[in-house]
Amino acid sequence: MVNAYNTRTKQVEHLAAPGEAIRMFVCGPTVYDYIHIGNARTFVVFDVVARALRAQNIHVTYIQNITDIDNKIIERAHAEKKAAEDVARMYTDAFLSDTRALGITSPTAYVRATDVITAIIQQIQTLITKRYAYAVPARKAEGHAALDPTGLSDVYFDVRAYEADFPHAYGSLSGQTDAKTLLEGARGALEENKRSARDFVLWKAKNYAYEPSWDSPWGNGRPGWHIEDTAISETYFGPQYDLHGGAQDLIFPHHEAEIAQQQAASGKTPFVRHWMHAGFLHMGDEKMSKSLGNIVSLRALLEKYSPQAIRLFLLGAHYRSPLTFSYEALDASEAAVARMQECLDRLVAQEEDTPHAHAHDASIAHTLAQHHEAALSALNNDFDTPAVIATLFESIRAINTALDQRTIDMHSAQKVFQLFDFFDAVLGVIPRPSAPIPEDIRELAEQRQEAKRAKAFTLADELRTTILQKGYSVDDTPTGYRIKRK
Repeated sequence: MVNAYNTRTKQVEHLAAPGEAIRMFVCGPTVYDYIHIGNARTFVVFDVVARALRAQNIHVTYIQNITDIDNKIIERAHAEKKAAEDVARMYTDAFLSDTRALGITSPTAYVRATDVITAIIQQIQTLITKRYAYAVPARKAEGHAALDPTGLSDVYFDVRAYEADFPHAYGSLSGQTDAKTLLEGARGALEENKRSARDFVLWKAKNYAYEPSWDSPWGNGRPGWHIEDTAISETYFGPQYDLHGGAQDLIFPHHEAEIAQQQAASGKTPFVRHWMHAGFLHMGDEKMSKSLGNIVSLRALLEKYSPQAIRLFLLGAHYRSPLTFSYEALDASEAAVARMQECLDRLVAQEEDTPHAHAHDASIAHTLAQHHEAALSALNNDFDTPAVIATLFESIRAINTALDQRTIDMHSAQKVFQLFDFFDAVLGVIPRPSAPIPEDIRELAEQRQEAKRAKAFTLADELRTTILQKGYSVDDTPTGYRIKRK
């Protein structure tokens, strides 16, 4: 049974059990720039959530949205004298490429906001019909390329009408139920054509000639940010589903708005059974954010660090806790990946070392089975990845000890590889074993060993130098020599 913290109830609750199915939606990027490592943390967290569920025979349908129509996209496109569609397409492709490079493979589908414009318009129309939304004449925009707003309307969600029928619902996810707090936190409070500062936009009339727009019952315009997610989730999952994830900064107002929209449109509660939110990635004392200008792009990090090291760093703190970015921490993660690589290479090398008999020791298989159970227990306790990682390195220490003692036979080796496969399936941090040591290097190492036994130390040193020149090293250990790539 998998248990996880529910942001809505503020408790760790049952999420799913083997044989069950989970419909999961996670808020994706707004594609006006390359994603930064703070964004990547959220996407890696929910990649692991989906992986961990699937590893326990839980069927997961995972949808992630891509916001490809937004003020930031339009502003960047206008500044660069490009079409907004081209900017969105460029950074969508970059997002998909970068996340795939990071090993994020779990989403069933990515859905762009512009793919569901018809569903967005239908949901807005439903809200207007039920009197939870209202259309008002569009405001006159200012500046170059401003359009005449005659005949165009903005559409807003009516928070007071919603509260009248769903008491105490608005603000319940975030805990911000105080009217004054909600008013101060409302975005777009200066929009003069709204009935209340807390109301939020569902449809924006076209203000400028360079803005993308779609025809609608309210004239040319485009959707607001909140409505795209509920239109997507209703299209794929219906009015209610199991799990919604995202970063903590989306709880208010974005996720509160989603709840209000969908529950008002369908009349069904709760909109989502289980909410999960990933903590912030900090740069020093501040949250990493494009608006603060303190970002490090994922693309830049992938040029310097392995995907496994980046994932290991991001999963090293519990997903709900803050995590502080540093290159020193990434260097430590890269070194940890190298330790995994060395362990795997040693295991492969010992499997290939057929002339030497291996003593059978059932204790290593028993130890690894215990580690597998401990890792599962940690995953099922609110996806405690730091505990899973700690168990992974306990396993590596046990495997290295067994390799030193040459007590891993073929049966035990198979158990080791199965455990590594499990950790990789869930965390995505295990490197691939290196290519086998070339036969000529193995022959040189064996010749060096024979020279040492014959006390021909000058020849042994020459052979060691030859091995180094070919890109390998040979180390002497109490149980024999060990070949490694430099």
